[in-house]
Amino acid sequence: MSNSFHPNDWVVYTREKYSRSPGPRAKNINPAPRGELYSYEVDKYWIVREVREKELVLETRTGKLHTLPINDRRLRKASLWERLFQSNRFPPKITRSGELTTR
Repeated sequence: MSNSFHPNDWVVYTREKYSRSPGPRAKNINPAPRGELYSYEVDKYWIVREVREKELVLETRTGKLHTLPINDRRLRKASLWERLFQSNRFPPKITRSGELTTR
């Protein structure tokens, strides 16, 4: 699987969160045993900026960088559906000349 990611690939990372009120994009919502909080998952739409030997450097839409293991089970390539209809949620790609693309 290490060869399946390349720079500029759009990826989806499923992050587990906890709060009193899950947002509209929350999925797999479960209440805490005492009912105070909810645990749920949210898909994060990131882009691969660098591929290292055993990890990926990913960038969020706001410019934050995250380093994750290449074999993280919560990380996957964006589906065709996500690339077509949710492209505004991903960071812009960088062209070969170093410029950011417009969606």
